[in-house]
Amino acid sequence: MEILYEDNHIIAVNKLAGEIVQGDKTGDETLIDKVKRYLKDKHQKPGNVFLGVVHRIDRPARGLVMLAKTGKALARLNEMLRQNQIKKTYWAVVTSRPPAESGELRHYLVRDTEKNKTFAHNKKVAGSQLAVLSYKIIAQNQNRWLLEIDLITGRHHQIRAQLSQIGCPIVGDVKYGYALPNPDAGICLHSRQMEFVHPVSKQPVKITAPLPPKSSWPDFISCYNQNTNK
Repeated sequence: MEILYEDNHIIAVNKLAGEIVQGDKTGDETLIDKVKRYLKDKHQKPGNVFLGVVHRIDRPARGLVMLAKTGKALARLNEMLRQNQIKKTYWAVVTSRPPAESGELRHYLVRDTEKNKTFAHNKKVAGSQLAVLSYKIIAQNQNRWLLEIDLITGRHHQIRAQLSQIGCPIVGDVKYGYALPNPDAGICLHSRQMEFVHPVSKQPVKITAPLPPKSSWPDFISCYNQNTNK
C-alpha cells in the first residue's frame, strides 16, 4: 500500500485498479480494511481505529483516495467538498479525440442502481442531476489522448458517463462503450491530484498520485513531460 500523505488528521493512499474503497456484496477486502490495519499496527492501538471516507473512486479506477483519521477532519472535509473547496484532478486515456482541445462538459445524469450504471443526457430529464467537469488534452500517443479533468461535481460514474456521451469512452471501460477490457480489468482513469486548505492546520495541501510504472501509462507520461518541457 502506497501512502501519499499522512498527518494526525488525514491519510491519502494510491489505490490500485480493482481495489474497492468500501464494502459491497462481494465481501472482498476493502481499502478501508487495509488502511485501518496499517494504522493499528503503526500506532499499536488496542481498540478500533477510526477512519472516515472523504471521497470514493470507482473500483476499476486507480489513484489518490483521501481518508480522515479524526471525526473533526471528516466533518470539515465533507463540508469543504459540498462547498467545492477541494480541487480534484483526474487523468483519463481515450481513443477518440474530444471535439476541442479543452472545454466544459455539462450533462444531466440518471443513475440506474440495478445496472450500477449512470446515463448522461444533454437536457434535464426526470430524476436527473446536473454534472459538470472541465477537461484539456495534455498529451497524445498515436491514436490515444491523455485528458486532464477537473471534476466540478461529484456524481456516480460521472467522468465515465460524460466522456462516453461525447463519444470518448475511457480505454478499458467496457461498461461505458469501450470495445475491450484492459488486462488488469481496470480502466485508464486515474485520480491524479487533490488541492485544498488543511481543515485543521489551515495550511495549503497538494497531494499527487504517481502512475504505476508497469502499465499503459508510462508512454503518456513521457509525452506529457516532453510537452511540459517545451
